[in-house]
Amino acid sequence: MPHDVTAALPQRLNLGWHLPWQWRAPLLHLAIAGLLLAVLFRADWAAMARQWWNSSTYNHILLIPAIVVWLVLQRADALAKLTAAGWWPGVVLFGAALLTWLLGAMSDVALVRQLGAVALVIAAVLVLVGPRVGAALTFPLGYLLFLVPFGDEIVPQLQMVTAGLTIALVHLSAIPAVIDGVFIATPAGLFEVAEACSGVKFLVAMIALGVLVANVGFVSWRRRCAFLVLCVAMPVLANGVRAWGTIYLAQYVGAAKASGFDHIVYGWLFFALVVAATLGIAWRFFDRPVGAAMIDADAISASRLIDKLAALRIGAAPALLLLLALGVGAKSWVAAADGIAAPLPQQLFLPEVPGWHRADYQPREWWQPRASGAGHRLLGRYADANGRPIDVFFALYASQGPGREAGGFGEGALRPDSGWAWQSPGPASVHATSDRLLGSGGTARLTQTTYRTGPLLTGSIARLRLASLQDRLLLRARPTMVLILSAEEKPGQSSAESAAQSVSAFQRAAGPLGPWMDRTAGLR
Repeated sequence: MPHDVTAALPQRLNLGWHLPWQWRAPLLHLAIAGLLLAVLFRADWAAMARQWWNSSTYNHILLIPAIVVWLVLQRADALAKLTAAGWWPGVVLFGAALLTWLLGAMSDVALVRQLGAVALVIAAVLVLVGPRVGAALTFPLGYLLFLVPFGDEIVPQLQMVTAGLTIALVHLSAIPAVIDGVFIATPAGLFEVAEACSGVKFLVAMIALGVLVANVGFVSWRRRCAFLVLCVAMPVLANGVRAWGTIYLAQYVGAAKASGFDHIVYGWLFFALVVAATLGIAWRFFDRPVGAAMIDADAISASRLIDKLAALRIGAAPALLLLLALGVGAKSWVAAADGIAAPLPQQLFLPEVPGWHRADYQPREWWQPRASGAGHRLLGRYADANGRPIDVFFALYASQGPGREAGGFGEGALRPDSGWAWQSPGPASVHATSDRLLGSGGTARLTQTTYRTGPLLTGSIARLRLASLQDRLLLRARPTMVLILSAEEKPGQSSAESAAQSVSAFQRAAGPLGPWMDRTAGLR
């Protein structure tokens, strides 16, 4: 039966001086811990806050703190029956959260670092209030994880899914169309399923809403899981329909008008309709009785397992001092790692390659990769005896860290706001990541990116970050290199294959990439 979720609110809230006496000290301790964590990890919280405020993908996160407060207030009467106490196993959980933050900071993965910062708050609460109160606050504490901005990591996959759904619907509509990666050509023009069209902002907001509704509206875990599947499927399918609608409308009113209409409708009306439809489908299946308590304080108090866990106590003062010492230690370790740097040569040159000669860099459409924080950058063009060109970009870093991430967002072959757009994955390569790009002037380009640090030669950003993480944890200074080989795709049926052949021919002439990159960096 559907129910009014506000019925779960307590009729009387114990606030201010009306708080039960046994809760006054724990709340003070929580405030102190919150202040300490806010000061120590202020950079992480400030970075998250900027994303919440400035990125439309994460604007919904601004509501999460208010939702968490509401969830706690739902449980206020039950919490008044429980006694908070320090719990030393929570320190172990705090250490695990701190390790997560440390690994994220050392590898410069913002998602992991921010996840650790939020997990530290959750663990600190458990340290200071114990397992009984922690059991009562399981969902509100878990819901704090939605403070972490996530979703950008799956944008390329969502682009491809949306493009596949869109072209299928376009063909069903009898509109002649050809798809190439995330670009769809129709008689009305060329359409790109860009990052903003991937539907990621709709998907992450629906997941956050779905988890909340699943907890408040359902008791059955089977129904909760089914509802969450619906919350994932609906925005993905709806985004494909939305993209198809834009292309369909463009056949009659033109691409410019259709795109403007799409942003207005999808930004306001379409999103609201899909949310309403999702909740409407689930409404009749809500099974939480009206007025039912969200938690059973008596059952928590009677649990023998929780009794055993609650016996493992620690004083509030020692707990706070221990949390502070651990936090300061981790921050100091990261600061030491940020200060290491390998010595670099004064100047670098692109080496000679048998069968290829240096040529003027005159691309049909300007292309220049980004390597922020690199000590050296080289960009040049080679050509073989037949005049077949290949473009080479090389960057050398003294170390990896904030502001100097070889595989960071916006770094490498595709720099934001450059006029180039990601088109599709390129041909598979053993030691490189391959991508096809399309310039605003219609020029297509194949790029293959290879990273090297120490003995590692890879195209995987994840493997590069793992190697850099190991160096930073050991405070070991070792340079990092980035090599991008690229060729323009000439107009024609087999242009992509031709570009790939040019890159492969250059690689064969240069020899093994690892030693070639080492020589370019002046290490051999």
